[in-house]
Amino acid sequence: MSVLPLVFTSGWASGINAYAVVLLLGLFGATGLSDDVPAALQRPEVLIAAGVLFLCEAVADKIPYADSVWDIVHTVVRPAAGAWVGALLAGHSGSLSDVAAGAIGGSTALASHVVKAGTRMAVNTSPEPFSNIVLSIAEDLGVAGLVAFAIFHPVAAAVVAGMCLLSGLVLLVFLVSRIRRYLRRRAERRQERRLAARMPAPPGPPPAW
Repeated sequence: MSVLPLVFTSGWASGINAYAVVLLLGLFGATGLSDDVPAALQRPEVLIAAGVLFLCEAVADKIPYADSVWDIVHTVVRPAAGAWVGALLAGHSGSLSDVAAGAIGGSTALASHVVKAGTRMAVNTSPEPFSNIVLSIAEDLGVAGLVAFAIFHPVAAAVVAGMCLLSGLVLLVFLVSRIRRYLRRRAERRQERRLAARMPAPPGPPPAW
């Protein structure tokens, strides 16, 4: 079977949490649950590094505005990780060109990263931190569940990943339009307050003699 569905799903998941993808795939291979995981992802140093970085992301991803800074830093890291994992999977299976798999994994990771980063920026406009925590936990569980599902049912998992990516892009377009409208109204209110502050005060009543 072609490794393309697994490459696509791992690319989508890498755009959300690349360290979780590397850690999960490596553990599946190291424990013998899957023969589709290349040896490079099963190396102890790779698993340890991925585990430590996953814990760092698990903390930073739940703090408002710190998550957006983390996303900016990982604009290059996540697509690169998706391309790297895709190329490794293709090289291990031999059913897909390494270059093609890297392009698919990297571009899919970039698309899902854009959705995640844009959604987080929209969520950060809310004053409370609970929405960030809930969204972060949902993303972690979604990545873990879909990567595990892809190991045993790659085609079905790729379909789910494609639906998640498409719905995420639609949601991002909607949120961007709402944020622009909100920022425009806030700028208009500020301008109205500035104009009101510059207007002279109305004259008071004439003095009583």
